[in-house]
Amino acid sequence: MESYKFMFKDWHQILRSFGISVYLAVVGTAISLVVMALYAYPISRSDFPHKNFFSFFMFFTMLFNGGLVPWYLVYTQMLDLKNTLAALMIPLLVSAFYVLLLRTFFANSIPMALIEAAKIDGAGEIRTFSQIILPLSLPVLASVALFQVLNYWNDWFLSLVFISGSKNINLQFMMYKTMLDIQFLSSNVQASQGLAAAGGVLKLPTETVRMAMAVLGIGPIVFAYPFFQKYFKKGLMVGAVKG
Repeated sequence: MESYKFMFKDWHQILRSFGISVYLAVVGTAISLVVMALYAYPISRSDFPHKNFFSFFMFFTMLFNGGLVPWYLVYTQMLDLKNTLAALMIPLLVSAFYVLLLRTFFANSIPMALIEAAKIDGAGEIRTFSQIILPLSLPVLASVALFQVLNYWNDWFLSLVFISGSKNINLQFMMYKTMLDIQFLSSNVQASQGLAAAGGVLKLPTETVRMAMAVLGIGPIVFAYPFFQKYFKKGLMVGAVKG
């Protein structure tokens, strides 16, 4: 309990960072699913003439990237997203692996005859995608959604790179920063001597605080698993086995 009391002395920052993490996990995952599904569906269609180019373009990003410095300059200089929540959301919006997973599911699990029947009945591409394809793809969408929730929830690196100050940091980076501060104060001889000279005693919990932070960080994700469990295994197997 002492560790929890120590943590919640700064409950304003914990509550703010917790809200930012929840916002990123929910909104970021929803937008990410829409973007990746809209990219994966056309390249899964055999009648899309440029599907090979766009498939290779997405696969290429799995093998090569521009490097950390150009990546940072694009977000801070070109897009001017430093110290914004968008900087914590946009870099994780699209994963090439999940796009290819969705494409495989669409190509192997959605019969082309079903799409042609929808066309004969007068449905356009948007209506076919939203009212036929997406409802039939709930298993793979739920699986990708779970992975994206974990990506957003566990991320601390984007806050480290793009956020200065403590206003817009997420929960994971706040905990990471707190542990660094505790380690610094515990190992700083001058701080201990200065406090002792003033008549105080520097007593900081370390391992127990680490465990309390683990409970705080993993709690919401544990409650999210039951909502995805029904579709998780089926979505992964169907989307990954066939090439």
